[in-house]
Amino acid sequence: MKILAVSDQVLDTLYRPHVKEYYPDVDLIVGCGDLPFYYLEFLVSGLDVPLVYVRGNHDHGPQYTVEGRVLHEVQGGVDLHGRIVRFGSLLLAGLEGSVRYRPAASLMYSQAEMRWQVARLLPRLLLNRLRYGRFLDILITHSPPFGIHDRPDLAHNGFKIFLPFMRTFKPRYLLHGHIHLYRQDTIRQTRYYDTEIVNVFPARVIDV
Repeated sequence: MKILAVSDQVLDTLYRPHVKEYYPDVDLIVGCGDLPFYYLEFLVSGLDVPLVYVRGNHDHGPQYTVEGRVLHEVQGGVDLHGRIVRFGSLLLAGLEGSVRYRPAASLMYSQAEMRWQVARLLPRLLLNRLRYGRFLDILITHSPPFGIHDRPDLAHNGFKIFLPFMRTFKPRYLLHGHIHLYRQDTIRQTRYYDTEIVNVFPARVIDV
């Protein structure tokens, strides 16, 4: 299965007519946050494949298109936050947002709050283990794990709970955004126990 994962930046190479001619064999679009909903809708329509996504810390509130449409969600997409879904043979879960760096801001979580979000997934993870012999294939997040691909400033810290999550539930991939990359020599992919952690900014094609 071929996945097109996107985050944080609208790309002219994707946001153009006949995008399917350039990406003809994509099976699934994954949104890792901080992207306009109209852009994700365009990709769904242009590539004619399903979309799953999580929201980033800048995705709060309704969004407006140049035509005056008000978007509260991505039409044709599945908001994966706090959910586990099966797509084909893959088991996918999602966790939105960033580390809280403003009091009371939506789509931001303290380390303790994100632990609670993860705890809500536990019953379905255990059920997956019974049904399919594994907990999860891909965890889709906006923020990276703590100490892997993150930054020292609070706004770009990773979540600590993602580390024991990967050790325990062994997803094959963790796909995230949030950390903008501008140098070619910056590390974009890291192996942590059984999990490949991939910063997809601004777009990445992944063969699963």
